[in-house]
Amino acid sequence: MKFIGTRGGSAVTGAEAIVRGMAEGGGLYVPEVFPSVTAEELEAMLPMSYPERAAFILGKYFDEYPRGELLQALETAYGKFEGDDPVPLVKIEDGLFVLELFHGPTCAFKDIALSVLPYLLRKGCDMLGIQSEILILTATSGDTGKAALEGFAGEKGVKVAVFYPDEGVSKMQKLQMVTQEGENVDVVAVKGNFDDCQMAVKKIFRSQECNEKLKEKGVLLSSANSINIGRLVPQIAYYFSAYCDLVTSEQIKPGDRVDFAVPTGNFGNILAAYYAEKMGLPVGTLVCASNRNNVLTDFFKKGTYDKKRPLFRTMSPSMDILVSSNLERLLFELSGRDVALTVERMKSLGSAGRYTVRAEELKKMQESFFAGFANEEETVECTYEFFEEFSYPLDPHTGVAMHVARTYCRKRAEDVNAEQRPMVVVSTASPYKFPQAVYYALTGNDVKDSFKGIKRIHLITAMKVPESLKELRYKPPRFKAVVAPDKIFEEVLNFA
Repeated sequence: MKFIGTRGGSAVTGAEAIVRGMAEGGGLYVPEVFPSVTAEELEAMLPMSYPERAAFILGKYFDEYPRGELLQALETAYGKFEGDDPVPLVKIEDGLFVLELFHGPTCAFKDIALSVLPYLLRKGCDMLGIQSEILILTATSGDTGKAALEGFAGEKGVKVAVFYPDEGVSKMQKLQMVTQEGENVDVVAVKGNFDDCQMAVKKIFRSQECNEKLKEKGVLLSSANSINIGRLVPQIAYYFSAYCDLVTSEQIKPGDRVDFAVPTGNFGNILAAYYAEKMGLPVGTLVCASNRNNVLTDFFKKGTYDKKRPLFRTMSPSMDILVSSNLERLLFELSGRDVALTVERMKSLGSAGRYTVRAEELKKMQESFFAGFANEEETVECTYEFFEEFSYPLDPHTGVAMHVARTYCRKRAEDVNAEQRPMVVVSTASPYKFPQAVYYALTGNDVKDSFKGIKRIHLITAMKVPESLKELRYKPPRFKAVVAPDKIFEEVLNFA
């Protein structure tokens, strides 16, 4: 399997795409051709364990990696998750399911991919004969940073630098990052929002001068963000796995279509579902759920992406994003893989802050996606009502997705001609990761201390508290630096 860049350049192997992180010209790597999963292969996946299912999907893309070694790496990675199943599918009621992706070391869905990325990167370097030290440079809206730190901490030949918006993550997310152990990690707060962090990091990747200065130090840049194809592909696997679980539990028959609702910020998680559909998974509609920062909702409804708007800080901070990087991959597919047009649109986004797709592209988007958003009041209301009805607590991001999913399902139910399909809502984080917001949603009361919030949520819900969050209370902060966006590269050089 070869990979090509959305903005042109030569085709590369999977290992090269993973190690480089970004493609030439600042583009993103996509598969040269989407691999297919036949009905027979999907049936063969039914009795597999999750690591086996994941190894099968990853092997379709990264075929130069030894299959047995890949499976072993996945079994080791997912063996660190709590519970017997790394990605359990929970039935809420007939036709409604929650896919829990928060049982990993950092209690967020990013663990699914970032637990295996260290293997993919190390093995990729070995296959390419790369001896340089790898510097993982990551901008985070809260979850990717901690998952990258956890995945790479203590790894030889690899350093990890994480940049997060100083006032744009939850207290628990910040505490997870600034207490991270390991001599090969660096965590820095940035004065600004996530988009400021992301733009500064992308600028470093694109800058020949920055890369040359790092090369002089014997350092090669790579990324743990979902701009890296090695982050994106492992996420495809859990959509296939959820479908298999629906079949094996006799909730659907093979070939039946299923809807997925995904809380969306940088567009990587829902893009993985779109890639699963391109591979042959029977997907109905992909429900793109945004919070108050509803730039994606407007885009899917009108066809114009316009980032020139206020960025709101919400109770679902991992979605407080106005520039959804992975949308470039979708645009590339919708345009018929038109490199020149993709480059033109990305330039327009940078200079004018907006671009508009063609009418036929908008039609294609709306055939695959439904987009909606939940404001703060709607998120709180949905979280409260859902717990009252089902005794199931949602984190704020999943609360957003559930609100939009139920809105979509009501619209379908009103259409007598519409096919009624199961809905899987993707749950991206543990409620305990956002204790203040969840406690407020469940009770209407505030709590200032995160750990008191965890205790009170546990008393209300009896949901098990993850051990990794319990331990945070006793860990001293290690990282206190705060820099302006234009000082990020200086920080990177000092760390390298």
